[in-house]
Amino acid sequence: MRQTQLLEHVETILIIAVGGFAGSNLRYFVELTLPSSLAATLTVNVLGSMALGFLFYENILGDTISESGRSIMATGFISSFTTYSTFIIDAITTTPLVAIGYIGTSYALGFSAVVAGRESARRVMTGTQLSLEVGD
Repeated sequence: MRQTQLLEHVETILIIAVGGFAGSNLRYFVELTLPSSLAATLTVNVLGSMALGFLFYENILGDTISESGRSIMATGFISSFTTYSTFIIDAITTTPLVAIGYIGTSYALGFSAVVAGRESARRVMTGTQLSLEVGD
């Protein structure tokens, strides 16, 4: 590997680390501000799903975010902000009825958030304004 390639890889690793630092700290802040671990985990996972949905569809529709920008946001920030392992621990340490509701709600809101991210990316890439009028 040439020195230039090595420096590019090191730069990418450092960029991802910066995103990871920001994402994990924001997740910690959310945990401090919400009343329960279930609410905090659900919130960060839904927001992360929307952000990742936006990035995925932005790449398909317009590809205006640089590869390093995408690495910072997806691999660094979003992966440190969201947490699948905490989702599982939260689910198995609560009552069975709450766990079923939590898992169902998490998946339903997660999929909905990806769709919202896709629509946001589509609007940004096409310049379409969001209309709040009935019938649009």
